Amino acid sequence: MIRHIGIVACSAEGAALCYRTLCEEAPALLGAHAHPEISLHSLSLADYVDRLDNGDTAGVGELMLESARKLARIGADFLICPDNTIHAALPHVRARLPRPWLHIAEAVAAEAAGRGFRRLALTGTHWLLDSEVYPAALAAHGLEWLRPEPEERAEMGRIIMDELVRGVFLPGSVAWFQQAIARMQARGCDAVVLGCTEIPLILSDANSPLPTLDSTRLLARAALRRAVAADG
Repeated sequence: MIRHIGIVACSAEGAALCYRTLCEEAPALLGAHAHPEISLHSLSLADYVDRLDNGDTAGVGELMLESARKLARIGADFLICPDNTIHAALPHVRARLPRPWLHIAEAVAAEAAGRGFRRLALTGTHWLLDSEVYPAALAAHGLEWLRPEPEERAEMGRIIMDELVRGVFLPGSVAWFQQAIARMQARGCDAVVLGCTEIPLILSDANSPLPTLDSTRLLARAALRRAVAADG
């Protein structure tokens, strides 16, 4: 049985990249044009941003749970969320989730450990970088991490929320990210977590100073493995 993947969406660009990756990479496992059944549910991004701006992490979790329950009702066997930031709210609702949930940071941490990286540069929104989403997952694999400086976190958040989630990709912003990653490389990092699901739209191994860990695609690949696994 090939399992039905439910996507708890947040921002359009990140969710679209995750969905596209599932469909593009599944044929290697399932045959030409084939992919698992996939359903996506999205509440308004504005609802998430409002709660994030007000520090209402529990409220973010309730939004995630609402999507999760709707996806479960239409048959999703397990759930993923291609948004790193809102995983900070997952502990508030994990016990009430109607289906198993694949954690994006755990997929990244497993990949980093498997590739032999030891100290990871973190990128993402200021909400994510101020949270323990990645430190907790990385520490479980014995990995070190480095957060950007506070002023860098603010600029990353601005670029992500004012540009990337709106599908705006500016050369100057690409250059800024490259410089920020280079500064963390100089501080001993050997890979970078693209910890916003839109960052892979502007950065990859081809233009990053450090090897990249693409959270969006790594989550999608973990979901494909789960969907086709014999043991579930």
